[in-house]
Amino acid sequence: MQGFAIMERVMDSSRLSRFVDDLWDQEVVPRLVEYIRIPNKSPMFDAQWQAHGHMQAALELLADWAREKLAGLPGATLEVVQAEGRTPLIYMEVPGVGDDTVMLYGHLDKQPEMTGWREGLGPWTPVLEGDRLYGRGGADDGYAIFGAVSALLALHEQGIPHARCVILIEACEESGSVDLPYYVDRLAPRIGSPSLVVCLDSGCGNYDQLWLTTSLRGLSGGTLTVQVLEEGVHSGDASGVVPDSFRILRELLSRLEDPATGEIRLRELHAPIPAQRLEQARHAAQVLGADVHAKFPWAGGMQPVSDDVTELVLNRTWRPQLAVTGVAGIPALADAGNVLRPSTSVKLSLRLPPALDARAAVALVKQVLEKDPPYGAQVSFVAADSGAGWNAPALSPWLADAVDAASQRYFGAPAAYMGEGGSIPFMGMLGEKFPAAQFLITGVLGPHSNAHGPNEFLHIPTGKKVSMVVAAVVAAHHAQGAGSQ
Repeated sequence: MQGFAIMERVMDSSRLSRFVDDLWDQEVVPRLVEYIRIPNKSPMFDAQWQAHGHMQAALELLADWAREKLAGLPGATLEVVQAEGRTPLIYMEVPGVGDDTVMLYGHLDKQPEMTGWREGLGPWTPVLEGDRLYGRGGADDGYAIFGAVSALLALHEQGIPHARCVILIEACEESGSVDLPYYVDRLAPRIGSPSLVVCLDSGCGNYDQLWLTTSLRGLSGGTLTVQVLEEGVHSGDASGVVPDSFRILRELLSRLEDPATGEIRLRELHAPIPAQRLEQARHAAQVLGADVHAKFPWAGGMQPVSDDVTELVLNRTWRPQLAVTGVAGIPALADAGNVLRPSTSVKLSLRLPPALDARAAVALVKQVLEKDPPYGAQVSFVAADSGAGWNAPALSPWLADAVDAASQRYFGAPAAYMGEGGSIPFMGMLGEKFPAAQFLITGVLGPHSNAHGPNEFLHIPTGKKVSMVVAAVVAAHHAQGAGSQ
């Protein structure tokens, strides 16, 4: 705490706020507008991404701005690293004081368009309405490079010391970060061993305070296919003789999930919830109340699966859950004749507890789904890539104090803690590579921001405040190290 107090006497937080506000208004938001226009979909959703050139355009837009700003930081460098057949990576180094290293992370690739955008909005049509910048990728995760660089520029503007900083902006996070391990290994001698990792690709429970992500669920899944015929036949002739493939598929899914409650039936896919995470979930539920579920665009009289808000928080952060995200073999309504279809396929997304082995989980799912198929149907489950979850290490006292003080200062409320239901593959990998590091995982994806879906938006004031918090924490990181020497 002595080091943090030293940092407090030096930093002018009002000056830092003004600097970040001005930089975002004059430069960051206009460039995010241009970034949103670029349909740089992640490779999983655009197999011809190299030929289309959208990823390169987005990369150049972000790298050119960062290179221009880093020119004002003595010794700072920016390099675009790209191996043959892989997505590119923006790698930046900003010299600092001492031998320690801070790593800051974000990504520049985007999810696909998705349907359902309201009139006047679209994935590649940036629209600024009040504090919200609508369009695909602004919040997930185009703002990250601007937030990281803004934070370091704000420190430099006041002459606030900080450790050496490394910034990684990858281009395949939405495809599972398949290229990132290669680059981290390749750059390992240059990266060193960060003692603090800052990830700007997560969510926030509200826009009123800083939210730290304490855990991330793992992800597995794949495509389940049930085939009963070689070709479709007249339903009047075959129904009652040939079992419908959809009915068999429903029966198979019930092996995994209780259709009445949504609970995953396989106990091997559950994991104990640590006491600290239970307490944090209770506190998050108290802070958010009905906002835990009210943020979703419910249809009609739909209700959440439970009226216990704490249970909802735990469901989306520590419990396995199944979703059907795609279907094949079923014609559109206008094309649906009286035919008993030969097969049905569904894409399954299975979210897993943070501590669970994702590969073992998907192997178990395959075994359960393919074993003893009803009526001898041809059943296959083709697993997709699995991603491990992540459970953050306990915060050091200096970091817990720093994030709370920064949240109070720049948001006007104490920091809050909650797990996230989504996955950031990068975090599990870094947790293994740097087990002694502290982690600050935060983001701007709050209520109604709707990442991956229609009407995605960036809440600009939160983007600014997150940048300010990062600056304060990076400064505190150096100060606590200096104070302990």
